[in-house]
Amino acid sequence: MLENYRLHNYNFKLLILVFICCIFGTVMINSADSTYLKKQCIGLVICLIGMIVLSLVNYKFIRKFHWILYGANFFLLLAVLLVGTNVNGATRWLGSNDLITIQPSEFSKVILIICAADYLANHKESINTFKTLAGYALLCAIPLVMIAAQPDLSTTIDIFVILCAMLFVAGLSYKIIGVILLCMIPLAGSFLWYIKLPNPPFMNSYQVGRILAFIYPEDFADTRYQQENSIMAIGSGQLFGKGLSHSTLATVKDAHLISEQQTDFIFSVVGEELGFVGSILIIVILGLIVVQCIRTARKANDDMGMYIATGAATLIGFQTFINIGVATALLPNTGIPLPFISYGLSSLVSSCATMGLVLNVSLQRRKY
Repeated sequence: MLENYRLHNYNFKLLILVFICCIFGTVMINSADSTYLKKQCIGLVICLIGMIVLSLVNYKFIRKFHWILYGANFFLLLAVLLVGTNVNGATRWLGSNDLITIQPSEFSKVILIICAADYLANHKESINTFKTLAGYALLCAIPLVMIAAQPDLSTTIDIFVILCAMLFVAGLSYKIIGVILLCMIPLAGSFLWYIKLPNPPFMNSYQVGRILAFIYPEDFADTRYQQENSIMAIGSGQLFGKGLSHSTLATVKDAHLISEQQTDFIFSVVGEELGFVGSILIIVILGLIVVQCIRTARKANDDMGMYIATGAATLIGFQTFINIGVATALLPNTGIPLPFISYGLSSLVSSCATMGLVLNVSLQRRKY
């Protein structure tokens, strides 16, 4: 389980980048709503310690228990559907808001990265056969369907993209990719027709409203107000921002024009209080974390390690793209946290655990 690692092989660059990002996030959460600071700080200390401990545990040892992890994830997602806590029409949490709540779909990210990496490593030679692809689809589909049923479409799409990226790196044929892309063209057109139907099945009204508000912004002003206010906050920060914890009704934050700003719209706080410079800084830091994950994947000692690091890079990169895209109205409004920055202990646990795995993969990189 624990190996005799050499200290000079430890990826301190990635560790420091994650530390900086977490501290940055804690400062911004305190600025957005200081009532969340204590819980975030406690969770942050636990997560960072857990990340370091996990980085010293051989990922090949963890691999042996991937089916146990998969089963635990299944039962947690099932518990959400049966006895989960409903908030604003969505049932995504377990526990009481008065004590502590967990979001099992966040844990699914790191667990499915481990399980998918094991499957792909075991079927590398037959990756382009129908049997292997069908098995991979079934492995991924079960938890994804359960997450989509909560409903949590944004997390479902997030995990789907992560799993697709891992499959691509595993050697998926370009011929198959081409066929899939060709099929997506008529599917995209069909989807636009589908969401215009009155009360389309399998989709909630608020999900349809957000998509239509993105396509037809002038007809859905009430649905877009969160994003419009977010753009106003980011733009008002100009070059250097209004300053941390700037308290005045002249700010979007203190005028309460964005609800739960410490979570999905935390980037609007960054833009308003730290301006363009602060916004670019956090994008650069998250980008460097992605680069370190990609470098780890390229130097991984085996296929399993490469797939884990690939999944981690996609998780951080894609979530950053989606969160900032929503905050700047470049994408439809959807609830997904900014890694290490947004408030949410389940998200922080998932992100730190994933980085712990990447740190361990980098410890066992190939020797040249």
